[in-house]
Order: sequence, then structure tokens, then C-alpha cells
Amino acid sequence: MLNLYKMSPFNVFYYFKKLHLKVLFLSILCSQFNVFASELISFNIPKQPVNTALISFAEQSDTTIIFSFNLTKNYQANAILGFYPTKFALKKLLHQSGLIAQLTTDGKIKIEKAKITQTTNLNHTTDIATEHAEHTISKIKVTSDSIEKISILGSRNNRRSISTLPVPVDILTLSSLNSTGHIELVKLIQTLVPSFNRSTSAISDGSDVLHPTTLRGLGPDQTLVLINGKRRHQASLIHINSSVGRGTAGVDMNSIPIESIAYVEILKDGASAQYGSDAIAGVINIVLKGKHDGGNISLSSGMYSKGDGETVQLSVSKGLIISENFFINTTLNMKEHGNTNRSGEYGTCQYKGCTELNDGSFLVGDRRELDAPRKTFNIGDAFYNQLSLTVNSEYLSSYGKFYSFLTYSNRENISSAFFRHNADSNSNIELQDGDATISEGYLPNIHSKITDFSFNLGKTFRLPNNAAMDVSYTFGRNNINYHVKDSINASQVNAWLNQTDKLANDIRTDIPREAFAYGLKLSLQTLNIDYTQHFDHTSIAFGVEHRVDHYSVIPGELYAYNDYDSLNGENLFDIDRLGGIQGFPGISPSLSVDESRTTQSVYLELDSDLTDNFNIIAAVRYDASLSYQHSTNYKFAGHWGITESFSLRGNISTGFRAPSMQQLYFNNISTQFIVNNENKLVPEVVKTYRNDSEVARGLGIKTLVPEDSTSISLGGVYHLSNSINLSLDYYNVNIEKRIILSNKIDRSYLLPSLHNIDNDITKGQFFLNGAESTTEGVDIITTWDSSILKNGALSFTLAANFTETSINRLYPLYSKQQGFISSKELYSAEDISIIEEWQPKYRIHLSALYVKEDWQLNLSLNQYGKYTISDGDRQTYTPKLVTDIKVDYTINNKLSIFFGSDNLFGITPDKNMIGNSRAGKIVDDRGNVIVESEGVFKYSRRSAPFGYNGAYFYAGLSYQL
Repeated sequence: MLNLYKMSPFNVFYYFKKLHLKVLFLSILCSQFNVFASELISFNIPKQPVNTALISFAEQSDTTIIFSFNLTKNYQANAILGFYPTKFALKKLLHQSGLIAQLTTDGKIKIEKAKITQTTNLNHTTDIATEHAEHTISKIKVTSDSIEKISILGSRNNRRSISTLPVPVDILTLSSLNSTGHIELVKLIQTLVPSFNRSTSAISDGSDVLHPTTLRGLGPDQTLVLINGKRRHQASLIHINSSVGRGTAGVDMNSIPIESIAYVEILKDGASAQYGSDAIAGVINIVLKGKHDGGNISLSSGMYSKGDGETVQLSVSKGLIISENFFINTTLNMKEHGNTNRSGEYGTCQYKGCTELNDGSFLVGDRRELDAPRKTFNIGDAFYNQLSLTVNSEYLSSYGKFYSFLTYSNRENISSAFFRHNADSNSNIELQDGDATISEGYLPNIHSKITDFSFNLGKTFRLPNNAAMDVSYTFGRNNINYHVKDSINASQVNAWLNQTDKLANDIRTDIPREAFAYGLKLSLQTLNIDYTQHFDHTSIAFGVEHRVDHYSVIPGELYAYNDYDSLNGENLFDIDRLGGIQGFPGISPSLSVDESRTTQSVYLELDSDLTDNFNIIAAVRYDASLSYQHSTNYKFAGHWGITESFSLRGNISTGFRAPSMQQLYFNNISTQFIVNNENKLVPEVVKTYRNDSEVARGLGIKTLVPEDSTSISLGGVYHLSNSINLSLDYYNVNIEKRIILSNKIDRSYLLPSLHNIDNDITKGQFFLNGAESTTEGVDIITTWDSSILKNGALSFTLAANFTETSINRLYPLYSKQQGFISSKELYSAEDISIIEEWQPKYRIHLSALYVKEDWQLNLSLNQYGKYTISDGDRQTYTPKLVTDIKVDYTINNKLSIFFGSDNLFGITPDKNMIGNSRAGKIVDDRGNVIVESEGVFKYSRRSAPFGYNGAYFYAGLSYQL
């Protein structure tokens, strides 16, 4: 018997690859030598309503079928059993039903009444669109009957339409994905979905590159991400600096190119009982392009109105139908994004000798101060170039299908740390000639390389009595390597000064300026076995899951982490300088990590129509792991169709989130700039101690256990007419034992556990189950397909989210060693504010789409509500309205061009009034002002929900393959 979990991931891949190649080879042989046999498909469809029969038909024949859910449910289909050609089988299915099948211009099959009605063009960006059983969504012409999507999220019964689900699900169609002009997936989702937030921060190490994203105001790790319905691995980075999502690790969704996506489903409700850990806020499912999604080549370019952030993107996407039963759809994407810089001027003295005057300004001493550059910081988007590849394939057999997908992304980034000026004696030491090691000062640059890879192999089996089984294996891995350049290790300079006869110029020549800091690696292996069976009015699903997490922290070079002027915790010289490479100190072998975790899960789900108008979903799931024992979760949801146009839906569920591997095992030393009592930024050497460390246990911190949640939601859907739809949902999520990263605790609390080690450490921080929180809010979506214009089609979408999060309780600590440590000492006002206030209290999205002949215009307005940041002092940022516009023109049936702007009017957040740095005024001996600056951080570096770069303009072209 094959044991996948005793094999390495690549051995497993090799085994499935051989199996898959055999199947593909047989498929090609059949297509070449037995065409008639390849056209015959085994059907097993009992007599039932047409809507559910068509879904079974599409699944068994792998055919795209376009139909109205409301229309077809009122007609009866015939039973078909045996081997038939696809077209004949469909004709037999609909014989004397009152419906007929028509072939569309793009090769899909459309179901209509026997008397065909006039068609109109509809191309909408939200929930009113068409969907088939394979879940391929396209821009189409439809009848005037209401068209609905069918979702795979929220219920494993794929006979359930989106409007009859008991939980809210947004579906971003292919047309909506293309309407925004964004080249990053998280920005695209943020634009279209008000409850989804992407926060921008600056000089926050890895968070500058992998921006934290949240759903419904909860943490980045409290949303489960799927690819084609399979669990996606997290990024190996954990956010440890002061940014939204501090102490959490999310998924790098930007590793998936937009051009490879057919559509995105967003389940906005607690779903741990159905899908497992992390699904507290909801689930995001990214569905890759399939058999019937066309290919194209697109090229686009743009830049910000300030003249920076130049971006070029080239994408090639193509679906290949190898045979009637086998397809491959692949996308290759390349893009490069230049950095932006919105820093203020450096307002303090960079050289020694300045004299403070009575008015608080400074008089120049060193004449080099007169010509010193004042744009020394780099605050804005990091530079990156990225290569991405996705491959999605399926092979259909008589008894099911083989499927697989592969994703690969390689992204190289450059971000910056704080500038180290000439007079900074701790990090830019004065040499024998009286000048600093780096005379002009230096700006450390962090070069990160992110490699993200995943593959999936699976097989579905069609079983008797409308049953099916799905067996799949998924492997994913995220690697990040950090190199620091344009920096130095100050302690090395100090050691040379005290232990060698090196002269100043020799030191400047010999001092290394770069080093490999460390690497992060996180992988996830998942084996799933799922069984579903559909009865007349009930569907049952159950399955098992086996997951293996593996997390590694790879130590850096000696020069990156070593403290050359200390030995065994003792200072070697009278003056001690900072150890490790400045800007992003490395990790030593003593802090390296190599840990694994195994988790087993089993679930049961029931979806039943109790009456024609009332259905329920009930689910229970059990998860067990040696690291956190076990967790059992439940869900009960219902949908009540009170009338044909109005329905209510509700849900009550429990959920959980297992501690991430990073929260359990990550530890490092970093220099963080913290606001002191005088409201000035000062450097502190902060160590993050892993949860099972001796220091953590000495403080009374226990082993992390899963977060527990209880979710309640209640909402309604109202169809005012065939063209106007409204949904409103209230939600309340209570989380106990929420895992947070503690305040930066003073060194005095860490003794005596330190035992005279970590002498350079001034602060320590820890992961712990520290809080209880409540998040509640409202989601509203309204769509209107207007007929007010005689020429062309016009549609509107109005969506809004209102969210409020509050910390109900903070847990103190007690240990024999330190006694009682209050919550005020454990959690700062900033820590609480990050969770409660750093994201907008509300978001409102209004978009209008106008289509006329070959022209398409999309206008989008996004209102970002107020938010408050605590960074020493507190500042509340006022609401802002951001306008996006995109115009598409189709030249012919192959070629189209587009152009537009994101943030057309260059809106930026309020100017920053707190937590600033390097503010001041410098004058020469004649009173001439050299510089007068409010600080380098013109905008808050902690959180900016729509960034601070201003207006972005772009243009491009697309050629259909």
C-alpha cells in the first residue's frame, strides 16, 4: 500500500506525475485512433428538475452550460443512463421539457425556452452573472430572465445558487477582475470588496513587501485562502513590527497572476466547521481558468503622476484542448514595478558641530551640512520584479476526472530601513581621522527574494446513486531570503579600532557592505478524501484531511548577526557598538528553526431542503494535533425564501484558528524605532522570543492553544425586479484566546531568565493567548442593471461595509519568578489600537459600467472611512474618496486597447502629525534656512489603507488568442 507521507514531496510528485502522464498518453491515443469512442460519455442522471439535471450533465460531460437557475427549476428533465455523445444526450435530457439548447458564438451551450426571447447585453461586476457546474464565468449574452451564479463555497451541494445560500458569498467575475486596471490581486479585491482591506506601511521590514490583508476587520491569518477549492499555504513571513496584522502571518495572494484567474469567491462568514482552521472571518477561493476560458496576450505600462513607480507587465494566457477529454490552461506573467518615494526632508543635523539656538533651530557647524542631501529616506512602494506561472489541467474519463494545477512565483524586492547619518556614533562609528566610517551616511537596503511554489494532483470518482468521491494531494511552499546591502556591522568597526592597527581609510575600504541576513521557509502538505452524495432534497458530504506543516528559519552569515565587540555577553571595550548588520540584523544558528506539525481532520456536512422554500446546512468538524490537542466545531445555517423576491438567511457557528508555525517558533533580534516619552523615535534592540523559550516560561507564558470563535450572522436578499437586487447581512464574531504579540517588554522583566546573555537586548516580545475580542458589522450590496439608456447597457453596484472591533478582555501573567504582570505592562495602547482602530471603520464602493458597441467605461468610487493610529500620540484620519476610471475599446474581435487611472485625482491620507522623525530647522551663520522639515514621514508609516502615492495612470493592449 502506498504511503504518501513516508515519501518526500518530490517523490510524491514524481509518482503522480507518472500516473498523470500515463493517463494523458492514453487520452491522446484515444483521440487519434478511436474518435468515436472518445465522443461517448457515460451518463447517470435520474429524472429531476432541469436546473439540477443540467449541473449533473455539465459535471459528467465537462461541458459549459449557460442557464437561468430560476427559469430551469420549473421544468422537468428526462433520465439518461448509459453511453451517449454529448449533443445527443443533452437533446434526450431536454426532450419535451419546454426548453431547448442553443450554441453560442463562443462555443458554449445556452438553455432557453422553446420560444426564444430577445437578448440583451449584460456584463456586471458582482453577483448577477451566469455560472455553470464547472464554475467557468464569462462575458455573455443572456435572456431577460434573472441569471444567478452557483457557488462551491458555503455548501458542498453545487446545486445551490448564490441567492439561496444561507451565507453571503461574493463572486468576482472575469469581467470585474478586468475592470479595475490593477496588476496586484489584493489591490483588485480591495477595490471591489469593501470588507477586504490591504494596509500599506513603510520601513516595517518584510511587511513593506508582503502587505497584510484582512477580511471584515479581523487578522490576516483569520481568513482561509483556497486555490481551486484546495487549502493554500501561508507566507513564511510573520509581521512583527507595528503594522496592521502585527503578530500574524497571511497568504501571499499576489503570487497568483490575475490573468490566470477565472473568478474569485469570497465567503464572508465563519466556516471552520466546513473548511477547518483559519476560516473565522471567511474563505477566499481563487479559481484558475479552465477548459472554456479563452487565451490572450496583454501588455500594459503605467506610472504615478509624480514620475515614479514605473510599471510594465506582460502576460500570456492560453488554454489548450489536447483532446475532447483533456485540457491544459497556462498563464505566464512578468512584471516590474519601480519604487516610489514620498518622504519628507531630513530636518536634523547629519554632521557633528551643530549648535542649538534659542528658537529651537540649529546653526550649522560642519560645512558639509550645507550641501547634505535631504531626501535620505525611501518611504513608499518597494521595487520589485516578478515572474509567475500557473498551469491548470483536467482529464475526463468515463468514471470521473484527473485534475492538477501548479503555481510558481519568483519575486525580487528592494526596500529600505532608516538612514544612518554621519553623526550616528552607534551605527556609523567615528574613525581615527575624526570622520564617520561612511562619511556621507548610509541607507541600508533590504533585498528579499520570495519564491512561492505549489502543485496539486487529484482524482474524482463518479459513483452510483448520484455519489462522488474526490481524492487529492496538495503541496505548497513559500521561501523568503533576505540580503542586506549598503550597510555595515558597527561592532566589527569597533573591534578593528581596538584590536588592530587598521587605519581609517583601510577600514573604509575593507568593511563589508552586505550580508545574507537569514531565510524563511514554510511548507504545507495536504491529503484530502471527500465524499458527497445527492438525494432528491438532501446532500451529504463527509471527508478526512491530513496536513503536515514544516517551518524553517535558516541562519545568516556570521557578519550579519555577530557582535564583534562582545564575548559571552560581556563587553570587550569601554564603548560598545551595535552588533549585526544595520537595518536588518541577521539570525544566528542558535536562533535557527526546523519544526514540523501534523494535523488530522474529519468533517460531516448536511444540506437539506426541508420545504420548497426552506433549506438548512449543518456541519461538524473535528481537528486533532499533538501541538494543540484537538478542536471540535459546529455550524448551523438556514435560508428561508419567504416570497419569490425576498428571503432571509442566518448562521450560527463556532470556529478556531490553530497557532501558526511562525507564532510558535519564530525568534529574532531586530532594531526597531519606538516612540519614547518625549514623542521621539529612538532605536531599541528588540528580541522576539519563541513561545517555548526559557524566558517565555519564566514570565508564565504558556504553550499557545487555538483561538476559539463564535459567529452569528443574519441577513436578507431582496430582488426588487429582474434588474435590481439588494442583500444585507449583520455579523458578530467573538474570539477567545486570541493570539497576539505582546508589548515590547523592558529588559528588567526578563531577568533572571537571561542569565547574563542577550546583553544588547533592551526589549523583549512574545506570542501568547492574550485577549478576547468582538467584531461586529454590516455588509450591504445593491446591484442595478439599468434600462434608462436606449443605446448601450448601464449597470451599477453599490456595496458597503461597516465594522467595529473591540478588545473585551486582556489576560495578565503570573509566575513565581516575576510575580504578577499586569495587562497594561503586557499590552501597550498601540497594541490595542492596532486591533481596534488602524483600519477604516467603514468602506463604501460605487461603480458604474457602461457598455456601448465596442466601448466600455468603468467608473469606480471608493470611500474610505476614518481610522485612528496610536504612535506615541493619537491621530484620527478623516474619510477620503478615491476615484478610479478605465476605458476599453475593442478594435476587432481579437485586439482591444485600454487606458485609465487609479486614484484619478491624486487623493492622499491626511498629513502625519505623530510618530514623526528627523523633524527640525537648520540655518547657516547668516540666518539662511538650509532646511525646515516637519519630519521624514509626511504620511503615517504605520497604516495607509489606500496608500499615499497619489494618481497612477496606465495604458495597454490585449490580443485574444
